[in-house]
Amino acid sequence: MEPIKVVVHGAAGRMGREVVSAVCREVDLTPVGAADAVLEPGFYPLPDGSGSVPQSNALQDVVDGADVVVDFSVADATMNAMRVASAHKVNMVVGTTGITDANLREADSLAREHDVGIIVAPNFAMGAVLMIHLARVAAPFFDYVDLTEMHHEAKIDAPSGTALAIARAAVDGKGDGFTSPPAEKETLAGTRGGVQEGVNIHSARMPGRMAHHELVFGALGQTLTIRHDSINRESFMPGVVMAVRQVVRSKGLTVGLENIMGL
Repeated sequence: MEPIKVVVHGAAGRMGREVVSAVCREVDLTPVGAADAVLEPGFYPLPDGSGSVPQSNALQDVVDGADVVVDFSVADATMNAMRVASAHKVNMVVGTTGITDANLREADSLAREHDVGIIVAPNFAMGAVLMIHLARVAAPFFDYVDLTEMHHEAKIDAPSGTALAIARAAVDGKGDGFTSPPAEKETLAGTRGGVQEGVNIHSARMPGRMAHHELVFGALGQTLTIRHDSINRESFMPGVVMAVRQVVRSKGLTVGLENIMGL
């Protein structure tokens, strides 16, 4: 069987470089191109020393002949890349944050129009996806919950998209909101964090962290803690590779890694 030919969009970024390395490690995948707004046309040296692949600041220059485009860039660039890839009959795996409901509707339309597969996942760490699933399962048995997410200092959004997904899963599992007792006297504004349907969400940012989420349910005389830690960017790669293998067998839009994990 021929290897799956992969182009990485956002290849100059930290996640993009990690994806290129992951593709090089898998015997059934092969890198065939790299695109990023900061890359001049030329050749991208592969990290395993096996050679190089064409690179460009425009995806259309390197997408021909690919099976899958893996995108870790920014939302506007992602949507442009999605239009280019689907028009070239190339499947797409998207890990970029900030994808809106309107973006997903366009993705669904593009996938149907061009008969390709598109997988969009807010988090490719399989442990984090399992955490979202477990939050939904545990939620009906508790009335109180706090969620703390901790990331590196360069993360642009707070709370994280994964934290919001965890909170939504907990609310969905419970069927209604949680109880969020207000402080009678808030001596420092915002100390209780943001509140989503009774889920108090707290964000921390500093160097030395990658991605950490801790959900604590509370009831009389007990707490239940569910925590996931991504120690480095390698933690996302098994999920990315799983999605690449799946998307070549899929048609239409799939949102969330859980839908290819059987959860």
